[in-house]
Amino acid sequence: MKKQYTFIDLFAGIGGTRRGYEAAGAKCVFTSEWDKYAQKTYEANFGDKPQGDIQEIEANSIPDFDILLAGFPCQPFSIAGVSKNKSLGRKHGFDHAKQGNLFFDLARILENKRPPAFMLENVKNLISHDKGNTFKVIMNILQNDLKYKVQYKVIDAKYYVPQHRERTYIVGFDSKIVPDDFEFEFPEREKTMKPEDMPKLKDILEKNVNPKYTLTNNLWTYLQKYAAKHKAAGNGFGFGIADPDSYTRTLSARYYKDGSEILIAQKDKNPRRLTPRECARLMGFDDKNFKFAVSDMQLYKQFGNSIVVPVVTDIAKRVIKVLDKYYGQNIKAEKKLGYVTDQGDEYETGNISQKILILKRNEI
Repeated sequence: MKKQYTFIDLFAGIGGTRRGYEAAGAKCVFTSEWDKYAQKTYEANFGDKPQGDIQEIEANSIPDFDILLAGFPCQPFSIAGVSKNKSLGRKHGFDHAKQGNLFFDLARILENKRPPAFMLENVKNLISHDKGNTFKVIMNILQNDLKYKVQYKVIDAKYYVPQHRERTYIVGFDSKIVPDDFEFEFPEREKTMKPEDMPKLKDILEKNVNPKYTLTNNLWTYLQKYAAKHKAAGNGFGFGIADPDSYTRTLSARYYKDGSEILIAQKDKNPRRLTPRECARLMGFDDKNFKFAVSDMQLYKQFGNSIVVPVVTDIAKRVIKVLDKYYGQNIKAEKKLGYVTDQGDEYETGNISQKILILKRNEI
């Protein structure tokens, strides 16, 4: 009997990562998400309310699982040097009180639970941030301290949905279960998809849209003047009228403010913003199984912070394929590998926690 892999969903948002892994056949056994509005949307769609702040959750209280999933916070994430937060007198990087050091909670859980696999997601610029130092620290902890075989790739969601959205995906497998020369095979739709097969915006647009999504005269006038001002100054800032036969700009969490980055042209009317349902489609959530439980403003924020579901599904299938080959077929479904419960000195249990404290003190 084929093993059904289990996963935990950290920094879960509204459940895009969970949707992707469930579509690939895996089962969620634990969720953490601190935002109360995201919790409402998550509970409406999955029937269970996520636990709160991951910093307050003991690793020992989390059920055993096979795959750790986390889209850890994108900002702030600076290690050294001058940053916006530093210039404003705030803590920065891994020392930031609320977000920057949350990667270390992932490391803490990985060290304690020793799952055979994980997948992390972050913004494209994670790789180059702070001249590459941020990513260097992350990879060093995952590969050298925690002993995982790790690969990463920046994937553009425009090959799955009609939206240009580049994100960094980091996938790791316990070095005990995969060969030394193992290389994870990420999706490569950018090499195989024909231009005529690219997703098109017009295929996700609603036909009868409430007039409330049309920009007011005042807002439309302001956006045009703002764009003209920056164009004259040689800047690229401004609104974007989306091409229905192509893909959109990246949907951001600020979309609720004015919708300026993705506007839809209308005949004899001001342009309109996307509806929440169109935003859901733009992120790969299907109409039938995704319910709305909060205001439009919160929905816009949530979709702007979410992950593109079909991208995750594609990666998830490949992660499970690797686990089937090297892990799942060699154990009973109810047991973990022996070395997971007997780490001994090889993984130097507790050392990661010590290093985290040192890194925090020294701001890396």
